[in-house]
Amino acid sequence: MTIVRYAPSPTGRLHLGNARPALLNWLFAQARSGTYVLRFDDTDTIRSTEESARGIEADLAWFGIVPTLKVHQSERTALYDAARDRLIEAGRLYPCYETENELDRKRMRARAQGRPPIYDRAALSLTEDQKRQCEAEGRKPHWRFKLDGKPVHFADLIKGEQTVNTASMSDPVLVREDGSYLYTLPSVVDDIDLGITHVIRGEDHVSNTGTQIEIFEALGGAVPFFAHHNLLTGAEGEGLSKRTGSLSLSELRAEGYEALAVAIVAVLTGTSLPVEPYPDLGSIARKLDLTMISHGPARYDPAELESLNARILHAMPYEVARPRLEPLGLASEPLWLALRENLARFGDIVNLARLVSGPIVPSIAPEDREFIDLARENLPPEPWDQGTWALWTGTLKEKTERKGKALFLPLRLALTGRHDGPELKSLLPLLGRKACLDRLS
Repeated sequence: MTIVRYAPSPTGRLHLGNARPALLNWLFAQARSGTYVLRFDDTDTIRSTEESARGIEADLAWFGIVPTLKVHQSERTALYDAARDRLIEAGRLYPCYETENELDRKRMRARAQGRPPIYDRAALSLTEDQKRQCEAEGRKPHWRFKLDGKPVHFADLIKGEQTVNTASMSDPVLVREDGSYLYTLPSVVDDIDLGITHVIRGEDHVSNTGTQIEIFEALGGAVPFFAHHNLLTGAEGEGLSKRTGSLSLSELRAEGYEALAVAIVAVLTGTSLPVEPYPDLGSIARKLDLTMISHGPARYDPAELESLNARILHAMPYEVARPRLEPLGLASEPLWLALRENLARFGDIVNLARLVSGPIVPSIAPEDREFIDLARENLPPEPWDQGTWALWTGTLKEKTERKGKALFLPLRLALTGRHDGPELKSLLPLLGRKACLDRLS
């Protein structure tokens, strides 16, 4: 059974960039009838907040993502403690007493000597007496995982065969001086405990994967499949950050963008599938394969989101729009079909509907007054349908020899007060003959 996880830190709201792995995991699980775990990586108790966690859930719900299971790492410390003790007993986790300043000096010295600034494992040679002396001095240890120092090979489902040489890496710190955990150990322990089969995440985690695979193996856990996707960047190639709120989902939602449009841009940019309207996320799940994700950059284009949002609205069936139209008092299929192709945001329909309900201020140029009077006199009798506009303008064309813009624009300005807007063949039956007579007057 496929089990994936999306593991945000609840230290802020989601933005377009970290919506990408959330959606990729969701689509992957949906296509395989799998399980989607929402795991809050909230071991950073200072920065993690319940408000952020609720905000993230709201952002995911906007897309229609409903996790099968939700867990908080802050509630699972006993699991991490047990794994820590097993690694200590196996000799894979060892205490280090250097201060941050001492480590900085070591790194600077290594660079000055032309060596890579990796940890020298000096703590491994400490005797028990030396450790007791460090403790007596008030030093608290941080704990490092002892890497095998061998190349770690794995088949990335997006990038293909990958090798991470842990010999060129520092033994990673898994436990801080205060006993709290960094990201790595809880992540591996949870992946084992929750039975995660596939880890789909950004390519900035590739180098972490070698370390994590060694920890999986040291704990006797099944190593999941890994897939590292390209990162979504801003228009100029800059990274997106939830701390700065750049392109936050809550902001995009407040600006009136469709959730589906935002999801399509977030997940299909930088893939071989076209960024175009799809009926729903399920239809994307059936088409998208991880191998379709490019190895190159995925650059967000604001104009593409604008265009896609409008295209989705223009094709939206009335039955889909109706639940959102009802609270506005605009639940009319003819009205929706007449106005939808002029929407950039769904909320625009409120102003557009006033073209029908009024009031509007007709615009009639003095030089067009005689033409408008003639148009009023030749307004066809009801009932009206979408053929009424062609019948009416055909009569006026014959009587005045006007055509094109000279024929249509004065009528549009008189009936709507605007130079642009919905097609008048659809608008005319909604207005009705009396309203048209009034506006032409």
